[in-house]
Amino acid sequence: MLGIAAQALLGLALLGAGTGHLTVLREEFHAQVPTWVPLDTDFVVVASGVVEVVLGLALLLVWRQPARGLAGAVVAAFFVAVFPGNVAQFTEHRDAFGLDSDLARGVRLLFQPLLVAWALLATGAIPVLRTQIRRLRRP
Repeated sequence: MLGIAAQALLGLALLGAGTGHLTVLREEFHAQVPTWVPLDTDFVVVASGVVEVVLGLALLLVWRQPARGLAGAVVAAFFVAVFPGNVAQFTEHRDAFGLDSDLARGVRLLFQPLLVAWALLATGAIPVLRTQIRRLRRP
């Protein structure tokens, strides 16, 4: 039951963040796009917002294994993929979301691994991934 609640809460959080990317928080999210990304900053913000909405919906709609675990693994991979943006916000000293000091931006970095763990544990992704890997290794 706790896993279901945790999965639903994460799905709602992703849905909310994705909606924010596309609407009222769009400018704030620009601070998390590294300057070295060779794409238009607004495009990156909108594209990542669309991905977050889709991932949030997946977590809210997919409850049967193995699809549930695979959705959690994809969400965890997404959190890993966007981590360089959070690092860039720290190293480039960019203020956004009330993170207006290196300490605040640094503390935020510590929470990214927790999001990865949350996605994996709430969805039962680890056992599903192990099973999928075993199947791939069979001759």
